[in-house]
Amino acid sequence: MAIEGKGRPTKAQADAKRLYLSWMKSIADYTREFKEWESRVEKITKRYRDDRGIHVSSNSRSRFNILYSNVQTLIPATFSRLPQPDVSRRFRDNDPVGRVASLILERALDFEIQHYPDYRATMKQSVQDRFLGARGTCWSRYEPHIRAAQQGLPEDGVEVTEDVDEGDLDEELEYECAPIDYVHYRDFGHSVARTWEEVQRVWRRVFMTREACIERFGDDVG
Repeated sequence: MAIEGKGRPTKAQADAKRLYLSWMKSIADYTREFKEWESRVEKITKRYRDDRGIHVSSNSRSRFNILYSNVQTLIPATFSRLPQPDVSRRFRDNDPVGRVASLILERALDFEIQHYPDYRATMKQSVQDRFLGARGTCWSRYEPHIRAAQQGLPEDGVEVTEDVDEGDLDEELEYECAPIDYVHYRDFGHSVARTWEEVQRVWRRVFMTREACIERFGDDVG
């Protein structure tokens, strides 16, 4: 942390430090609260994979993994095919603009689900986690792709920050998408609460290459 004057941090630095400590406390509380649950899920997963370190000899009685059999039966019963998007107007009045907008959204969702593999893979893995650890997690992201609108700017545009108004930059939206990521149960966390409505924070752990980290956070952090 940079110190100015006689060693006293600025108000922005003090606010950033308080925010950092608050987030670290939330992560520590979650880790302590869910440590036993994560250990139990790990044991269940080993039982599902039949990875218990048991060496069965030829004279031993044969074993049958009931958990694996049940889960493999329940997964296709829960998620066997991709859903069919259905976008419609709430009020069925004479609104041709709303009707066409609903049709466009429905076709866009159908194309996203059918032609990109992330949705199917994420749903299948989340359903399996639901039956093994009682919680399946997926993370939906909005991913705009910006390009320079004139000569002289980088091909991938410039980063938009809170200090720069987006309208002042010579950029244009090339295309946008909404990928869905599967989140492993050890990589997801939230503020400890009694119900989901009381949860104030959620986070996830993301594994990144050094090049991706530099592109996302800059050279100092990367």
